[in-house]
Amino acid sequence: MRCDRVWRGARLATLDPAREGLGVVEDGLIAAADGRILYAGEAARAPAFEAGESIDCEGRWITPGLIDCHTHLVFGGDRAHEFELRLSGASYEEIARAGGGIISTMKATRAASEQELAASALRRVDALIAEGVTTVEVKSGYGLSKEAELKSLRAARALSEARPVSVATTFLGAHALPPEADGDKDAYIGKVIEMLPEIARAGLADAVDAFCEGIAFSPEQVARVFTAARDLGLPVKLHADQLSNLHGAKLAADFGALSADHLEHTDEEGAAAMSAAGTVAVLLPGAFYFIRETKVPPVDLFRRHGTKIALATDCNPGTSPLTSLLLTMNMGATLFRLTVEECLAGVTREAARALGRLDQVGTLEAGKGCDLAIWDIERPAELVYRMGFNPLHTRVWRGQ
Repeated sequence: MRCDRVWRGARLATLDPAREGLGVVEDGLIAAADGRILYAGEAARAPAFEAGESIDCEGRWITPGLIDCHTHLVFGGDRAHEFELRLSGASYEEIARAGGGIISTMKATRAASEQELAASALRRVDALIAEGVTTVEVKSGYGLSKEAELKSLRAARALSEARPVSVATTFLGAHALPPEADGDKDAYIGKVIEMLPEIARAGLADAVDAFCEGIAFSPEQVARVFTAARDLGLPVKLHADQLSNLHGAKLAADFGALSADHLEHTDEEGAAAMSAAGTVAVLLPGAFYFIRETKVPPVDLFRRHGTKIALATDCNPGTSPLTSLLLTMNMGATLFRLTVEECLAGVTREAARALGRLDQVGTLEAGKGCDLAIWDIERPAELVYRMGFNPLHTRVWRGQ
C-alpha cells in the first residue's frame, strides 16, 4: 500500500476510545497519505506500506497533536499594568472605574487594525505550536461592536493562513457590556443577535459563545442569543457557573451546546444534564489560579455522571495570560486532581469533542487528520508531571 510517510519504532498513546486507557501501543506504526492517517497501531499488524519517507522514532512517544479548545488569543494591548495594581492592593472595581478591565482591552482592540491583531496573536499561537498544539479555538469578544467583532474574527481566521495550525473561531459578542450600551443589557443583546446573520453569511464563526454570570448576562439573555444562533445553524458554547451558580451548565445542555466552560459552581443537575446532552465540561485551571479562586469544579460529579472533561488555557489578557497547554495539564492535575489519563484526553480527544471536531482530529485513528506530537519522554505521565519543561521532539500537522 502506497503512502506519503511512515513513522516507525514509536510508542503510541492513541487515545482511541476502543482501546483501554490512553490506548497505548508499545511497538507502533503510523502511516499517512494526503494529510490523513491510513493506519495507526501495532507495527506487527500493519499492512506492507510503500512510503515516500520512513521515519524511525527511536522509541519516542507519539500522541495526537494537542488541541487548545478555549482561548481568547485575539485582542489589543495587554493588562500587565493592572496586574501590578492588583498586586499592590487595588480591587478589580477600582481598576475598572479607572478605565481598566475588559473595557481597556476593548478600547485597544477597537483601535488596532486587523493586521495588528493577527500579528500580536501570532506570538501567542507560536508559543502553543512550540508545545505540539495543532488545533486552537479562538474567540472574539473584545470588540463588542459589529465592526470590531468582525475584524477580530477575520484576524482569527488569518492565523491559519500564517501558520500550520487549524483554527476554530467562536463569536463571543455576549462577553461584556460596552460603555455605549449605557447599562442596557437587553438592548445590547439585541445588537449581538443582529450581528449573527452577517457573521454566519461570511462564514466567520464555527460556534457562538456567551458569558452567563451576574457580572455579564443572565440565562434569559443568553437563551435569546442561543436561539438566534440555533436558527442560523450555528452550534453554541457557554462560559458557565464560573463565579456563581446561575445553572449555566443546565442551560448549555438544554441547547445541546458543544461545551460549557469554567464550571466551578456547577451542581449535580448541571453535570447530569451535560452528560445526557453530550456537552463537554471544559475546565480552565489557568483562570482559577490567576484570580485565586478557591472553589474547584465538581470533578467527582462529572466522573459520576460520565460527563466528558476537557482542559484549555483560556488564554486571555485579564484572567489567564497562559500560553502553555503543558502547564495547563499540570495545573489540572495539581489544582483539580485530574488523573494523567484525564489530562491527556482533555487536551486531545475531549478537546476535539468540545469543538465538534472529534470526527477529524483528537485521536490516532485511520481516517483522521495526521496531526501528531512526538515526544522525548519515557512515559506519558511526564507531560503532566513536569513544569516549565517542553519535551516536544517533532510536531506534525496534516502529515507534514
